[in-house]
Amino acid sequence: MRINTLRRSLIMIILVGFSFSLNAQNQRVIPVDMHLIIDGSSSMENARNGSIAWINSQVLDRILMDGDSISIWTAGDRARLIHSGTISGTAGKTEIRDKLAALELGGERADFSGALTEAAARLSQTASNRLAVTMLVTASAEGLEPALTGSAQGLFRWSRSERYERWQVLIVAPDIGRRVQQAAAAYMSSVR
Repeated sequence: MRINTLRRSLIMIILVGFSFSLNAQNQRVIPVDMHLIIDGSSSMENARNGSIAWINSQVLDRILMDGDSISIWTAGDRARLIHSGTISGTAGKTEIRDKLAALELGGERADFSGALTEAAARLSQTASNRLAVTMLVTASAEGLEPALTGSAQGLFRWSRSERYERWQVLIVAPDIGRRVQQAAAAYMSSVR
């Protein structure tokens, strides 16, 4: 019983710390590895401009800083990596903006499972001194249904959703369970 309470407390501390580290613009000291997965199905057509504007203003301008890395997938009929690199000045962000502006949509469905599986493989390589963040941008929750019921469903255990007029973003923390266990083990060994 006490370990479950401790685990919940540690999870809340990590999530609150994560939230503060992202909101403290230009004050964050922990580098971020961002995995951005964008719905590439035709259902995103009406949400395209709003979602890309949000990615540009919130992700590129407010969250990502020099030294952070970003990998962007489009989840159309199959997952496709469209960008991977480290942020270095405004030229790197301009290249990402150009790729987002040229984003091709039109798949019949969104392959979030494939993109999440690829992102999870990269997460396993994330150094312990970096913060891994996975964001999914979609027009509707129905597009996520195959991923929620498929082999990638465990990746959604720790997530948060934000809804906008025609689309939504889901922030997923697929590797937080490992970090919570490590923090709990470290805490338990320090109180003995």
